[in-house]
Amino acid sequence: MRGRIPDSFIDELLARVDIVDVIERRVPMKKAGREWTACCPFHNERTPSFYVSPAKQFFHCFGCGAHGSAIKFLMDYERLEFPDAVEELAQSVGLKVPYEGGRDERPREDKTDLYALLDASAGWYAGELPKSAEAQAYCRKRGLDADTIARFRLGWAPAGYDGVIKALGSSERRMQLLNEAGMVATGERGHKYDRFRERLMFPILDRRGRVIAFGGRVLSAEQSPKYLNSPETPLFHKGRELFALWQVKQANASLQRIVVVEGYMDVIALHQAGLPIAVATLGTATTPDHTEILFRAAPDVVFCFDGDRAGRSAAWKALESALPRLRDGRQAYFLFLPDGEDPDSLVRKEGKTGFEQRLKQATPLSDYFFGELAQDVDMASLDGRARLAERARPLIAKLPDGAFRDLMADELEKRSGARALLQPDPSAHRAVQRPVAVQRSLVRSAVALLLAQPGLADLVEKPYRFLHLDKPGVGLLAELLDIARSRPGIHPATLVEQFAEREEYASLQKLMAAMVVGEAEQQRREFLDALARLEHQANLQRKHELEGRLGRLSAEEKDELRRLLPIREQFSVDPQH
Repeated sequence: MRGRIPDSFIDELLARVDIVDVIERRVPMKKAGREWTACCPFHNERTPSFYVSPAKQFFHCFGCGAHGSAIKFLMDYERLEFPDAVEELAQSVGLKVPYEGGRDERPREDKTDLYALLDASAGWYAGELPKSAEAQAYCRKRGLDADTIARFRLGWAPAGYDGVIKALGSSERRMQLLNEAGMVATGERGHKYDRFRERLMFPILDRRGRVIAFGGRVLSAEQSPKYLNSPETPLFHKGRELFALWQVKQANASLQRIVVVEGYMDVIALHQAGLPIAVATLGTATTPDHTEILFRAAPDVVFCFDGDRAGRSAAWKALESALPRLRDGRQAYFLFLPDGEDPDSLVRKEGKTGFEQRLKQATPLSDYFFGELAQDVDMASLDGRARLAERARPLIAKLPDGAFRDLMADELEKRSGARALLQPDPSAHRAVQRPVAVQRSLVRSAVALLLAQPGLADLVEKPYRFLHLDKPGVGLLAELLDIARSRPGIHPATLVEQFAEREEYASLQKLMAAMVVGEAEQQRREFLDALARLEHQANLQRKHELEGRLGRLSAEEKDELRRLLPIREQFSVDPQH
């Protein structure tokens, strides 16, 4: 049992989902014989060494060693905990995750109560919005319709110091949760008060649509700060979250382009205008985590900023964060708006069509990159071109190994006359050839063959005659046989997931990832031969043990020794195997 989710449900889930489908929605793949291959999403590489096996329902990268089932892929790729990865996979195939003892009885560290409190807070703020004439007037002034207000769950934090506290903090436990969620602040004398007051409230959702924090906007220019966000909490890390990413994914089954703007109202205006592709960072510069999340959501990212000094500074920070993540197939663009305009005002004036036209004319990262670096450089002089090369080289070196990096180096040489002189990226892994069959112990060979074809367990009858062999892994082999025999048709990945919380898990994953050569019939013969050899070793071991206590054997042990005496030290292969 993992996180109170029954093992039987994990079996059913992994049987329902297709790992190729799960990974292909996130990583471009190509068919390669019986498998699928791609450039690994977990490290930078030029030649694909990432393989996905439909037969095993398992992925493995021969470059960095990442491997596992569809659940493990989601945990690594989306940075999810085990229960969240299960929830997301289950949602994709229309299953509801059962929790033994009920979801509310899960361990406290799952933060169920914290999520529930934040959701209740969003509900309370939403209920306060219709009660405020001032907030209603502001929404009308900004052109927000009822559907948009509901889709973004907008609310109102009224004046006063204890609105949320009175509504949701009636017990000591609830006050503790309000504090942990960042909903209350503490005064100099230790008294608690509502963090958000007289602000339009924007719930911030995680990738599963759960409320994890809030942003609050004042309605008057006299008030400050203009925006106030929740502090860092166990659920909320502003450098890793994007406002409205949940709404974007809900609105787009297949997303080719995503736009990053600066304000919450800019996001909402674009969505309401029919462009549900906008997100915003949360009061911070674009971080490396942001750019990775953005490129995982869509291959093309447009950073949209004001054209003033602050906007261009923010754009350059976004560029620096994006460079290490620009693997082949990913593209970044920069759109700078006219003075005095923002996405909200522009989309009102020009409509969806006008704003889309601006997006199409956005500056590619390469043009923006060289344009910014050459701004105060005299490109007509040798010294000026040398300065450009000096500025550009360390930045181009941050690009992942690939065609784009090569082209950027070529462009630098064309503009400055100086070669980029790029050193190989030490973090990039060279392509690794798929290994040939590795010599391993009989027990490991039998386990690897069983993981390749769990149906082989049906060929083995109990009691297992190798079981009393004193060798590492014998008990594990017997346990794997028991599970595979009891669950006909079990996928290899599902079989391995039974050991997810045990120390054997990592070793089983490595064996799963190892290439088992030969066709199905050859693997069957090798498996039965390995078991026969293990049985022979077990009998030989028993024979030597009995011979060592020859004068102290019982009558039954003497009979057993007589049966074992014909056993030879060398084992001849049965041609039927």
